[in-house]
Amino acid sequence: MLFISAAAGLWHFKRAQKSNTQDYLLGGRSLGLFPVSASLVASFISGVTILGTPAEIYNFGTQYWITIISIFFSGIVVATVYLPVFTTLQLNSVYEYLEIRFDRSVRILISFIFVFDAVLYQSIVIYVPALALNQVSGINIYLIGSIVCLICVFYTVLGGIRAVVWTDALQVGVMIAGAVTVAVLGTYQLGGMSKILSKAIDAGRIQFLNFDPSPYTRHTVWTVLIGSWIYCTAYISVNQTMVQRYKSLESTRKSQLSIAIFTISVMMFISICCWCGLVLLAWWSPPKCDPRVSGLITADDQLLPAYVMEIAGHLHGIPGLFISGVFGAALSSLSVGFNSTSVVILEDFIMGCFKMKLSDRSCTIFVKILVVFFGLLAFSFLFLIEKLGGVLSVTNSLAAIAAGTSFGVFTLGILFPWANSKGAFIGAIAGFAVAGWVSFGANAAIGSGLIVPKKLPVPSCSGDINHDFVNQFERSNEDNVFPLYRLSYHWVAPIGTLVVLVIGGLVTWITGARNPSSIDKKLLSPVIHRWLPRPKYQNEVNELCVSVPTDPQISTNNLLSAVIRQKTHIFPQKEETNKSS
Repeated sequence: MLFISAAAGLWHFKRAQKSNTQDYLLGGRSLGLFPVSASLVASFISGVTILGTPAEIYNFGTQYWITIISIFFSGIVVATVYLPVFTTLQLNSVYEYLEIRFDRSVRILISFIFVFDAVLYQSIVIYVPALALNQVSGINIYLIGSIVCLICVFYTVLGGIRAVVWTDALQVGVMIAGAVTVAVLGTYQLGGMSKILSKAIDAGRIQFLNFDPSPYTRHTVWTVLIGSWIYCTAYISVNQTMVQRYKSLESTRKSQLSIAIFTISVMMFISICCWCGLVLLAWWSPPKCDPRVSGLITADDQLLPAYVMEIAGHLHGIPGLFISGVFGAALSSLSVGFNSTSVVILEDFIMGCFKMKLSDRSCTIFVKILVVFFGLLAFSFLFLIEKLGGVLSVTNSLAAIAAGTSFGVFTLGILFPWANSKGAFIGAIAGFAVAGWVSFGANAAIGSGLIVPKKLPVPSCSGDINHDFVNQFERSNEDNVFPLYRLSYHWVAPIGTLVVLVIGGLVTWITGARNPSSIDKKLLSPVIHRWLPRPKYQNEVNELCVSVPTDPQISTNNLLSAVIRQKTHIFPQKEETNKSS
């Protein structure tokens, strides 16, 4: 997998030696539907999904599985509400929209939040395959992480977006093959789906209709549906890593088709990973015992690699296919992250904030340097990630800080035409601060042992009970923990979005709302166009048309020019002021 990815980068480098910056960043907006759809899937799914989802089902039951319902509705909303705005504008960075709709300060703030989130996420993505291979081979995690990072930076720098997209397509195929093989082989060896479901029921893992209204319960219908919907919609709709890919297609229609393919594919893949969680439980059911109790593994994220080695360690190729799938997921997520983060730095900070004028060649070189820099930065944070808890909850809670805040600001701009720049800026600061406070506070409390996740019981090893392990399943006293820290990690993104919308709306109301008729309709979602007031001069043009219905010599453009001249004549001082400003 590592060799093929590097070779793909070399191949695209030789093909595109004379390409310009647009080709390097967006593939000339002429990439095919299939590779872009596969790249979208690869951008969303990482090794965190492959290792974290089965562990989540194993420990907490199947309630998390209904996240696929949220993903389905997220795909519909993104394709109809948000995507048409960005494909129409055709901007290199999605955050350019914020300067056009609001002002430069909002653009820089949200771009910074994206970069902050991307660096943390990329470090987690490096850690996951290193952990999996460490479980299988015993090779040092940091050595594995450095190799993964080096290969990813290599082909991303050489091949640009084309290399990233096509290697993503290959890596998605390996990911799916690995996950399906593990699920099918495990189901066959355990005697079929009915036996696995029977053991899951006996262990109390089948939970789909937990309507507990408490926001402190990790997984309920409300927390999963609402939290996952906000997070998924935010990530798919306004995250540079996703938008940059579907903008590389030639039309809005193809972009919408790519979102449809992406949505169905992700729903199926997550379902496979959830089923693997039930397979893990059935495999270690009595007379066997939990591998953490027996000392086989030390972390939840090692559950699936340990299982693969037990059932298929003697089968040549199966462990390798699984590890390749995990590495493919990591490489795809890393490459799109490095590429997109570099584009944001170039477009939003260097050329947007500092207004530096770079030649086409200089832009391409600068992006490549940034890819190398972010590769080194992500690897340097690897030692911090090792100290955190389960990768799925940690990743979702940290990523939700940026996702919820960004989603709130873009929603203000796209769906609320009266929102102004002051409301967007102050709302973004408030949303980021509150969501970050909740997320980091919760992870710190978990890391210090003040909060212990309420995992479901697992079989213990007869006569060899590890008391530390048993304590994880006993209810701890969390009354002294700040209430917001005890919230389910699914609520971080909704909190960030809600704070942005509420504070942004209040500040807009206090400082003076914008006139919706003064905003270009291209900056607003098509779903609200029917309710917008007519443009500034449209009413007067219509009145002139009515007053001269029989004169075929007067065109609409002439009428509009007449209205503008009339406005200039009536308000000469205002026009002069605008010109001087």
